[in-house]
Amino acid sequence: MVKWPIEKLGTLCEIKTGRKDVNQGNPEGKYPFFTCAKEHTYSDDYSFDGEALLIAGNGDVGNTTYYNGKFEAYQRTYVLMNFDRVNPRYLFRILDGLLKRTLYDQKLGNTMPYIKKGMLENYPIILPPLSMQKRIVAILDEAFAGIDTAIANTDRNLANARELFESYLSSVFTRRGDGWEDKTLGEIAGFKNGLNFNKHSNGQTLPVIGVGDFQKNQYVPIKNLGLATIDGTLDTSYEVKKDDILTVRSNGSKELIGRCMLVPEVEEQTSFSGFVIRIRFDTARIVPKFLLWFMKSNATVKQLTREGGGANINNINQKKLSALPVSYPSSPGEQLEMAQKLDELSLELERLESIYQQKLNSLIELKQSLLQKAISGELPTEGDKLMDEAVA
Repeated sequence: MVKWPIEKLGTLCEIKTGRKDVNQGNPEGKYPFFTCAKEHTYSDDYSFDGEALLIAGNGDVGNTTYYNGKFEAYQRTYVLMNFDRVNPRYLFRILDGLLKRTLYDQKLGNTMPYIKKGMLENYPIILPPLSMQKRIVAILDEAFAGIDTAIANTDRNLANARELFESYLSSVFTRRGDGWEDKTLGEIAGFKNGLNFNKHSNGQTLPVIGVGDFQKNQYVPIKNLGLATIDGTLDTSYEVKKDDILTVRSNGSKELIGRCMLVPEVEEQTSFSGFVIRIRFDTARIVPKFLLWFMKSNATVKQLTREGGGANINNINQKKLSALPVSYPSSPGEQLEMAQKLDELSLELERLESIYQQKLNSLIELKQSLLQKAISGELPTEGDKLMDEAVA
């Protein structure tokens, strides 16, 4: 292993931030406008011109981009320019590969820290001679191009698998056969908003289903619910029962609005929070699992959560749920059969997602391994050899 000197980032380049606010961008503008989002927007004007690295100071914290030309930058985006003794592409490979992981290791709880200028100025950079930096860049660029292609293909396969499942799910409710009934959800179910309580409540303590329990679950994680203390004792009208469907009515994240879960067997008195609506069917002719899949389909979610202009809304209510058109086979047996088929396909999708995610993780780890080999001086002559050794 070669021992190269370690320099502070602040001694290798000038570090400053942009001066523009996000709302000063223009998607139709001429120049790239680098914010703290994963994808940049555009601007009519530019404040910088030259070879630079852009680092997101908050938002997608630590995301690093290389750019050469005229551009604009957000006030929380760090701009690295005027490089001294370091190849900008080499520095990009170091920061792109290692900075986010460093920040992740420093995070407190679930909060990703924002970047302070001093942290960047003191960030350690292994600094080989410029000739070796250039060689490292050439080999990593070649090796990473192949890995990035594999990552893109894996992402595409994963997206295709999800799209195929969603297409089939949609077809279940659009290619209806004979004997289907048309109702509104309010004609076959009743609704109830959940409990409101706060840190000063001092009554009964019991499991309560909250927005955080939804995620992508089909069933309420009944064995892993948090406990909450409510005011007084629980009114039985706020209990959940097997085959209730719960949906998120309000949340700071619009992506969670409309998510649904089915309640499994409940062994103890359990309730649900005020940001959740309970849907309880009042007819034996409905198979709740079939209606759960209907509620989870993209078409239904969009119908519930989009305004007329297409923008996501901040909440849904009982009135909107009650008016939702619902179509279903009149035969409960047919509903059950279709729900079971969707369950099987969903399990297969989960299996594929797991395989693809493992492959993605392996490819990302491979990039880390190659980078570590490169900056440690364990560098073969060609990129392919470097990849072969890392895989081995």
